[in-house]
Amino acid sequence: GGQAQSPLTQNVTAVEGGTAMLTCRVDQNDNTSLQWSNPAQQTLYFDDKKALRDNRIELVRSSWHELSINISDISLSDEGQYTCSLFTMPVKTAKAFLTVLAVPQTPVISGFKGPVNEGDAVELTCTTTGSKPAAHLRWYKGDAEIHDVPLSQEPELRGKTYTVRSTLRLQVDRSDDGVGVRCSVDHESLRAAPHVATQRLDIQYVPSVKIDLSRNFAREGDELRMECRATGNPEPEAVKWKKDGAELPDPERMVVDGNVLVISALNKTDNGTYHCEAANTMGHNSAEYKLYVYDAPMALPPSASPLPSLATRAIPVTIAAAAAAGTIAGSSARASPKPSAPTGRGQDLSALAGQSGPDHAVIGGVVAVVVFITLCLIIVLGRYLARHKGTYLTNEAKGAEDAPDADTAIINAEGSQANAEEKKEYFI
Repeated sequence: GGQAQSPLTQNVTAVEGGTAMLTCRVDQNDNTSLQWSNPAQQTLYFDDKKALRDNRIELVRSSWHELSINISDISLSDEGQYTCSLFTMPVKTAKAFLTVLAVPQTPVISGFKGPVNEGDAVELTCTTTGSKPAAHLRWYKGDAEIHDVPLSQEPELRGKTYTVRSTLRLQVDRSDDGVGVRCSVDHESLRAAPHVATQRLDIQYVPSVKIDLSRNFAREGDELRMECRATGNPEPEAVKWKKDGAELPDPERMVVDGNVLVISALNKTDNGTYHCEAANTMGHNSAEYKLYVYDAPMALPPSASPLPSLATRAIPVTIAAAAAAGTIAGSSARASPKPSAPTGRGQDLSALAGQSGPDHAVIGGVVAVVVFITLCLIIVLGRYLARHKGTYLTNEAKGAEDAPDADTAIINAEGSQANAEEKKEYFI
């Protein structure tokens, strides 16, 4: 039962200016009084009775099992060990240590004497005061944290708070112009959001120049817009345009509108190298573009395609060959193919080839077909003549001269002169 009557407390941490609540509990208490006293052993409350005249100290709860008090507007001097006493025989006590945190002041960045030139070294110092315990400083350039920056801690006059400093050294270039460098204070008393200071960098540099085009493929008759994009610090002056190192040759068609060069109705005389130059107090820079104007697109005249024309002319050639074959087949046994016929067809095809222009492959195919058909006709004609032999009558078969053809003459001769000997001559 003696241990159950021991008082129980907990350490408390409070922020300077805030409120701290000290609580003392007893699980079993046989009507024994509880008391809170400060580090100077001054009684603050004895049960529910206030013993020290301090308006910052108020009673929260008083019973046989608990004694809780509030200390408002906490200061660093309130820090220390507080004692809860249970008046048994002997008196039992429990200790609670009150830690007071001192909030660091908003940081200040010093050392920037801008603007500075590209390539210079910049030294920035961030300082915060009044922190307890000593605060920690972090550096950021843009959104990226800069690590391993040295810092120093110095105790202040009242001995419990610290001044913290950190010095950042940077080699700056044009990409740093307008970038914010931040110093952030980390401290356990700043749970909501850290204190931050920002220094905006002002870096001067020679202009950067770039030419943008309204079209990548320029033809005769087109309009072309060239935009000269110049960035620098200080802001560049008005840009200057030149062609092949001299002034623009045709001011009527080549119009400068701000930083844009507009060339209307492009032609071959506009070919050349165009220069755009920008300058500020740091210097000047330029960009160039080599322009080549291509021919305007050619419009094709409305005319029939050569392939249908050739096909149309090829039809009579085929028909003529077929007609020639029919004539040869229907001729008498004494008829023979004239050697001039293929020559005439070749002349017709040569004339057709001259009319067809560049379609030599098609013409060659037609000629090959005609030659093939001619050869086939010659072979067929030879076989025909081999089967039908020509005959004629001698003096012994006179009287059959008026027959319409050789076969009839033979039959007539056989009928009128049954006993006559027939003489025949064959030719192939």
